[in-house]
Amino acid sequence: MGFDELQSLLARHTRPDTTTAIDGLYIARVERSEPPAPEMSGTVLAVLAQGAKRLAVGEQVHEYGPGRILVASVDLPVTGHFVGASSRYPALGFALTLEPSAIADLLLDLGSADLPRSRPGAVPGIAVGDLTPELLDASLRLLRLLDHRRDQAALVPLVKKEILWRLISGAQGGAVRQLGLADSGLSHIARAVRWIREHYAEPFRVEDLAALTGMSASAFYRNFQVATAQSPIQFQKQIRLQQARLLLAADPHDITTIAHRVGYDSLSQFSREYRRRYGVPPSRDAASLHRLGSRVTSSGVPASTPRRAVRGRP
Repeated sequence: MGFDELQSLLARHTRPDTTTAIDGLYIARVERSEPPAPEMSGTVLAVLAQGAKRLAVGEQVHEYGPGRILVASVDLPVTGHFVGASSRYPALGFALTLEPSAIADLLLDLGSADLPRSRPGAVPGIAVGDLTPELLDASLRLLRLLDHRRDQAALVPLVKKEILWRLISGAQGGAVRQLGLADSGLSHIARAVRWIREHYAEPFRVEDLAALTGMSASAFYRNFQVATAQSPIQFQKQIRLQQARLLLAADPHDITTIAHRVGYDSLSQFSREYRRRYGVPPSRDAASLHRLGSRVTSSGVPASTPRRAVRGRP
């Protein structure tokens, strides 16, 4: 019964740009399976009421559908696609942005509440788990509020708080709690991720990034690899290639300049790694994007396709 209502609510409120009147809530209907494409995960709870999505993070592959949730506690570059979506059987889902400040406030309010103990060690930045009946119920109440605008100001914060509590106290609670703690290992890794994304064209030493996070080099490398399923250098390469695709879509005739702009000294190395990532040389991919008139988003995704964990976003 819950999934029937969830499907009905999502189908009724789907909009082309995936946004809703509730801040941080995104919904989507996907009617065809596109080839796997790069995107950014965001820090989200993602739920599918119908269909399935496959998401690759580094060398790890996650798949989820009805009855499962995806929780992203770090905004990571991923490659994703919906499996078997069609106009007759579209994928329907929603994503809710996880705000560190809201999680921090809730943890402060809880005080000495009896929360499950987190396992020691590094925490993955993206994980898949079960959609509990309690979390499904809270999600339905949030989506129902799309039909009751007058009630949103009073009730949305309460329902969002309940959803966060269900996550914090559930199987993915360790990662979600770390998102709200400024001094947690996952927050330190998120700081390094942001630095790489903002300075992707610059060379760096792992020791310097470790110092930025306040970790030893060995602890930083271990935590980074667990959180992102990649080494820091592999992560930087993925960001560089995504940015290069964005630039090539806008200017397909200057591959050499773009290669240098995103941090490559060698054009042959850039072309080799670009082809390995996207399946075609940069010149052919750029020409194809230009011929089709596609815009590409900052994640390297054609703008004709919705982004994030609902194409993206769920």
